[in-house]
Amino acid sequence: MLYTPEERARRDATKWTLVQGILAPVQFLVFLISLGLVLRYLWTGDGYTVATASVVIKTLVLYTIMITGAIWEKEVFGCYLFAPAFFWEDVFSFLVLALHTVYLVMLFAGLGDPRQQMLVALAAYATYVVNATQFVLKLRAARRDERIAAQGAAHISGSRA
Repeated sequence: MLYTPEERARRDATKWTLVQGILAPVQFLVFLISLGLVLRYLWTGDGYTVATASVVIKTLVLYTIMITGAIWEKEVFGCYLFAPAFFWEDVFSFLVLALHTVYLVMLFAGLGDPRQQMLVALAAYATYVVNATQFVLKLRAARRDERIAAQGAAHISGSRA
């Protein structure tokens, strides 16, 4: 079971659940647009400025969802990060953050050429896809657990003791 009944109640009561529910698809949309722009630059050599801006925006959205996610985790599980239910997702999130941050350092410090910078962005995006998949699978597991719990409650309330 992903959530205890108390954690589920806190999850459902906090505004940060809605914030995460809005930011996650926004981040995915920003990612898809940016991915297209980065790939276009790598294939054609055109559009470096817009591709760069898109990666910076994607990174800022990532930082935002990580900060708000940590607040959500604190409200639901009592710790800012590494709650047992999301331990591995949080661990992998740090790799995602690290690679996005490496990109920003390269960009602003002028390290590497534009192609190398965009390849680091692609590596960051690959880790983001893995991490997003982790969270989607966790969400599906939580929904499955809730369906099972609801079926069990309906069965118990419908039975004669």
